Amino acid sequence: MKYQSFLLKYAEIGTKGKNRYMFEDALMHQAREHLKRVDGDFVIQKEQGRIYVNCMSEYDYDEVVDALTKVFGVIAICPMIQFPVCEYGELREKILEFVKSEHPEQEFTFKAKCRRADKTYEKTSDEINADVGYDVLTAYPGSRVDVHNPDFTIYIEIRKQVNVFTKIIPGAGGMPIGTNGKAMLLLSGGIDSPVAGYMIAKRGVILEACYFHAPPYTSERAKQKVVDLAKAVAKYSGTIKLHIINFTEIQLAIYEKCPHDELTIIMRRYMMKIAERIAEANDCIGLITGESIGQVASQTTFSLRCTDEVCNLPVYRPVIGFDKQEIVNLAEKIGTFETSILPYEDCCTIFVAKHPVTKPRLDTIKKSETHLADCIDEMVERCIAEDEVVWCS
Repeated sequence: MKYQSFLLKYAEIGTKGKNRYMFEDALMHQAREHLKRVDGDFVIQKEQGRIYVNCMSEYDYDEVVDALTKVFGVIAICPMIQFPVCEYGELREKILEFVKSEHPEQEFTFKAKCRRADKTYEKTSDEINADVGYDVLTAYPGSRVDVHNPDFTIYIEIRKQVNVFTKIIPGAGGMPIGTNGKAMLLLSGGIDSPVAGYMIAKRGVILEACYFHAPPYTSERAKQKVVDLAKAVAKYSGTIKLHIINFTEIQLAIYEKCPHDELTIIMRRYMMKIAERIAEANDCIGLITGESIGQVASQTTFSLRCTDEVCNLPVYRPVIGFDKQEIVNLAEKIGTFETSILPYEDCCTIFVAKHPVTKPRLDTIKKSETHLADCIDEMVERCIAEDEVVWCS
């Protein structure tokens, strides 16, 4: 094993004062969960503001890095060597040996950056930086020091043990999952809603999800597409409990009894009602949607007012101000885009009006919904009672 340990760096967690330990523990828990997908034996521990993943067996480096870069709360992963604090000459030898293994090329720029948490060590940080720099320059005559823009930096931390690393791999950032409650994602087969779920999970929120299925108008392949999207988001968020709701009966009733230019708004209102009922039954404290202002008729500010009116829970819309390309870019980054564009339509695209209203009036929408009064409550109850649950991880 080239690297015995990985240092996990965090940012926002460091501002949490006396509560910081709870966020650290949540981050460590998530790191353990993500590493369960990787072959190997790993021990995660924290020490004075540092979180270490110690590798106790052989492992696949790329798989470990891939798993750790999906842990929310981690801003950087540093593969490193770690050894006991030792006599100064031996320390310099170990550092030089590590640099040689990391950078076999003969010409590069570098700098050394030492931090001494152990102030009793025999040399100061500046002295260590100077001596390590001298050792590297001697071993690599073609190298030179560049303190402003080096090819790499030799990081040396003298704590209870010595940490040495030269690589800093960007992490996912955000906050650890489980530190901000749980919310229900309205997940479709489109591009936007998986991105919305990812963004809210990045702030530490546990995800559950609802998918509204309309057989036989939507196929089993459309349902599998949504399951696959939930699994893709779960690589970051952890396991997602996906609720699959048979919405056909309600959609047909709306189609038959309500004005066609209002179809999408009324359908959306009942989706929100049902999602909220399921959310409350599963201890979720908010709903999440992938709506972006003005993207389609049901996402104008007038339409959003009408759909929000049926909800008591807060509705989180993290991509509300994004344009489509910004959402696509993030979907490509998190690995959901290729699945989202598969040609299997969901119920929102099957039952769509040719000329949907873009400035719906709430009083008009409510009046149209009275046409459903004789049947809608029973239909909603059946939807909820027949909820199909799929665990996605």
